[in-house]
Formats: sequence, structure tokens, C-alpha cells
Amino acid sequence: MTWDTITFAIDDSDVATITVDRPAQLNALTVDTLEAIEAALAEAEAAGARALVLASAGDEAFVAGADISYMVELSTPEAQAYAELGHRVADAIESFPAPTVAAVDGYAFGGGSELALACDLRVAAESAVIGQTEIDLGIIPGWGGTQRLPRLVGDETARRLVFLGERVDASEAADIGLVGEVVPDDAFDDRIDELAAALAAKPAVAMRAAKEALNAARDGSQANGLALERRAWAGLFGTHDQREGMAAFVEKREPEFE
Repeated sequence: MTWDTITFAIDDSDVATITVDRPAQLNALTVDTLEAIEAALAEAEAAGARALVLASAGDEAFVAGADISYMVELSTPEAQAYAELGHRVADAIESFPAPTVAAVDGYAFGGGSELALACDLRVAAESAVIGQTEIDLGIIPGWGGTQRLPRLVGDETARRLVFLGERVDASEAADIGLVGEVVPDDAFDDRIDELAAALAAKPAVAMRAAKEALNAARDGSQANGLALERRAWAGLFGTHDQREGMAAFVEKREPEFE
């Protein structure tokens, strides 16, 4: 499929890349763009992607936020529908069956920050600036930011970011745990490619189980998460990748995963 506001590609290593392609609008998220991302995520899953990168076109913005011009006159029911669409996309990223990487290059505000929060890993270019800036529009984060942000940066830091609409540069974002890695701008694309390829080379069934168990640790009690982890761990035994990975370790060779 092709879309007007995003591009989608999957390479020979089964790395899928969804690129928001509205650079003249700082990649702001329209309804059409969100629906395209949702469709591309489904296509990536159907294609068996082993890793997924959420990226952006242009040099200025990752995603500068939701489409404010669209939101200005929304009624409460219309706003509810828009929120539900944003949540569906963020939830689909979070539950995607392979690891996801947000390639945060430039501004990531509001809904852009929230899509990055839904990814498993966040890599920022040195020039990136990130913020939950909704408060200055008279609203709050509406696509999961109030829930995902505190889990990453802690309760009070999240409250400061949301209450004050603060924008943090890449270095500070790394210091507070909002991103896991900061890369010089001129090395950014190469690092994203390297990381995605490394993730795609891991055993896919085990990676899926690891992601499910890690997500459960956030979503429920520790006891439930530990029980799921036990089931997922045991369920990997007997798979080709488990047997090959352990045999290769014992034999001191590189594994050949499916």
C-alpha cells in the first residue's frame, strides 16, 4: 500500500520503517496520517517485521505534535474520537510483536512525544527537543502521555513536564530517562540502521516473548508479570531458536536463528 502522508518500507533484514512524511508541516499528525500509521503497522506485522523504526522526513521535526488547526473547533465527541484514534496507534506501537525504535530527530512535542513514548527504545539526535507541551493549548496529553511518561521518568519529573509544558533537549532527556541514547546528528541515521539491524538479528520468538513479559511488568502486578514471564520463558523451550542458540553457545559458534 501507499499513503500520502507517510512512507513504509521493509528491508532484507526484515526491518520495517514507517516515516512520517509531512516536513513542511513539521510532520504534524492529521487524522489521515494517524490512520496511515495504523495501517502501516498492520502491514509490517503481516510481513513478519523483526524490528520497526518510527522515523520522520526532513531535518527540523520528528513529529511536532497533533494537528492543532484540526483540533481548534472539535466538539467533545469529536475530540473523544480523535483521542481514541491516537490511543489506537500508540497502543499498536506498544503491542507490536517486535521491538520498536523511535528515531527522534528534531522536535518531538505533544502527540509526537507520545508516539515516541509508546516505542520500546528511543534514540535522539543531539539536536532533538522533546516536550509534552499540551498544557499551553489548554489541554493535557491525550494519547497516553500521562500514563507512559511517569513510568519512564518518575512521578514528579513527569508532573513538571506536563504541568509546565517544559521542553528538554536531548542531553537532559537522556539524564531523566526519557531517551536511552543520544547520537551526534551526522551519525544519527547510521546508528538507527545499526540498532535496528541488531534487534532484527535476535531470535524473533524470544524477542516477542521478552516484549510481552516486559510490557506485563508495567501493566499489572509484579506477581502477574512474574507468572507471565515464567510461562513465556518455559514456552520458548523446544523452539528452533532456543535449541540453536544454546547449541551454538555450547559449541562456541555463531547461532543461525530462524
